[in-house]
Amino acid sequence: MVISVPHRKIEILVDAPLLRRLRQLASEAGVSGYTLQPTLGGDGDQGRWLDDQVTGGAGSKVVFTTIIDAAGAADLLSVLEPLLDEYGLMVTSSAVEVISARS
Repeated sequence: MVISVPHRKIEILVDAPLLRRLRQLASEAGVSGYTLQPTLGGDGDQGRWLDDQVTGGAGSKVVFTTIIDAAGAADLLSVLEPLLDEYGLMVTSSAVEVISARS
């Protein structure tokens, strides 16, 4: 038997030097699981950026992804609110279904 449970997927594009603070805030919001993905570069409202791997990580960005229930997503977004403008975080939230096999 397959079980489908609705959740929220939160993805945050964060400057690598801010990652430690993000992980701490996520933990305080009750996030216990996440995935980190390195990035190569991009282009957006704040211009083009590349991870040149020369500046010691200062220009590097990481994608922090977590899948949590709606209440957990609200808690996480609440603790992130002060960082949104201050650090220009790119945060996306989408509805997902977590599929698992149950007997």
